Amino acid sequence: MLVENNVPLQPLNTFGIAAKAHTLVRLRSQGDVRTWVEQSHAGEHLVLGGGSNIVLTGDVKPVVLKVEIMGRALVQETPRAWIVEAGAGENWHNFVTWTLAQGYPGLENMALIPGSVGAAPVQNIGAYGVELQDRFESLDAVDLSTGSEFTLHAAQCGFGYRDSVFKHPAPDATWAANDTGRTQGFGLAGRALIVRVRLALPKAWKPVLGYADLEKKRAESGINEPSAQQIFDWVCAVRRAKLPDPKIIGNVGSFFKNPTVSQEQCDDIIARDPKIVHYKMDDGTVKLAAGWLIDACGWKGKSIGNAGVYERQALVLVNRGTGSANPADCATGGEVMTLARSIQTSVYERFGIRLEPEPVVV
Repeated sequence: MLVENNVPLQPLNTFGIAAKAHTLVRLRSQGDVRTWVEQSHAGEHLVLGGGSNIVLTGDVKPVVLKVEIMGRALVQETPRAWIVEAGAGENWHNFVTWTLAQGYPGLENMALIPGSVGAAPVQNIGAYGVELQDRFESLDAVDLSTGSEFTLHAAQCGFGYRDSVFKHPAPDATWAANDTGRTQGFGLAGRALIVRVRLALPKAWKPVLGYADLEKKRAESGINEPSAQQIFDWVCAVRRAKLPDPKIIGNVGSFFKNPTVSQEQCDDIIARDPKIVHYKMDDGTVKLAAGWLIDACGWKGKSIGNAGVYERQALVLVNRGTGSANPADCATGGEVMTLARSIQTSVYERFGIRLEPEPVVV
């Protein structure tokens, strides 16, 4: 465990927002987590993984827990699946690449999603028809109030669209994990730190297609039955064409969740805007493309201060001053949130839909 003071956080968040952590603790093992709990008595804290889903609006006074627990391995093989495990500090895309190199398909649709493995269950990340919950087996975590270790399976994680039990606070201070891993309470935000994640990758693998971008790639290639590696390559090509590299232009990927509405609400919008991009869900609801809604309101390419809407994809907000030696040229968290609120207002006034941000605002 390494403790540092007055640590610049600009290199540790993909938006590239300048801020400092009064205290930053680097956790490189499960033992480090227990030690921190014993020494700090569970003081106020902020867990930081890859920094790809956070907007900093100022210096961070709570202790920043930087999760750097590494490692990846095949831990079990069943007749139906390979069970692979990764430390919470592993880079998600590198982990996806590793699974394919080992011959374990199933994560290819989620290639190039920024962030760490430990953050993946928190957000229930997903892309192109596959979500983490579709491949999830279990995870290990540490109770930050007691230092006790516990394991959670899918049903206990409360997965939803970009949602999980880790994003909601416990209803009271009596939360605990008993020896069977069952949780008492309905939220683990701020109470649990994920240290390892296990995924079940199917041996009876089938390609997940259906999204227009992937169907276009299939048509262009003439490959009707693509391999997992081919889908991986297609997803990477599509994402690189649409989304900016955070190392070049600071961003957190998709800034807003795609809203879900009833069929009646969708029909009403289609009557006014026939070209709206939408997808019917299995439960009868309809998912709308937030990027299309933002673009329809004229925000693509616009800026407020040094925060802007990406020219190629309106769902992505960017830091116009990424890489500048002058801090005044970089977007602040305040500018980012002013832009986000302005977009929300425009979309609500035109479509009657409230967009919900994906990143955590600190």
